[in-house]
Amino acid sequence: MTKEGFKFLFPLLSTSLILYAVWVYNNGVIVLAFAVVFFLLSLFTIYFFRDPEREAPSGENLILSSADGKVILIKSFENLEFVGRKGTLVSVFMSLFDVHINRVPISGVVKYLKHSSGKFFPAFKDRASSENEQTEIGLENAHGKIILRQIAGIIARRIVCEIKPGDSVKAGQRLGMIRFGSRVDLFLPENVEIKVRLDQKVKAGETIIGIFKK
Repeated sequence: MTKEGFKFLFPLLSTSLILYAVWVYNNGVIVLAFAVVFFLLSLFTIYFFRDPEREAPSGENLILSSADGKVILIKSFENLEFVGRKGTLVSVFMSLFDVHINRVPISGVVKYLKHSSGKFFPAFKDRASSENEQTEIGLENAHGKIILRQIAGIIARRIVCEIKPGDSVKAGQRLGMIRFGSRVDLFLPENVEIKVRLDQKVKAGETIIGIFKK
């Protein structure tokens, strides 16, 4: 379980135990019902903030998924300043039931990190990519440059990013998370061969999104 979850787990579990203790002495049905509700919320918190180990596939030219979830969008883009050329956008939507730990897609260096305030449209909407609150990360290695966007959604109102500009990162390492359910966009240059399809389920740090062409 990720450390982000403990700030939610402790209050919920404590409240459940206190209510259960009150029920033991008073036998109130309503009190017991609330104790059960808070206990179930505690279990969901443990489930939501789970943090399984992942083994990244080997290959210097691989681009891995940064999120668990479903591929909801694959489309071309014309030109982004950092990427410096046209390419392909791949979007992965994370539901409430997916693992929410985000992972680094390529080994390389963090060239910049920018947080932008915005709106909170449903994350599966196309406009969420440009209008929602988000953190944008520019990554570069010997094969090229890519952009990763952590995007908040209608429920997700908290983006956690634990890397910073200048960091050397490794493909598959943890970089943060988004609470509670949202999307991650990868902007890949035109010299990348896309290896996923629409509606495909992917896993952060394991599924190959694309391969840099030599």
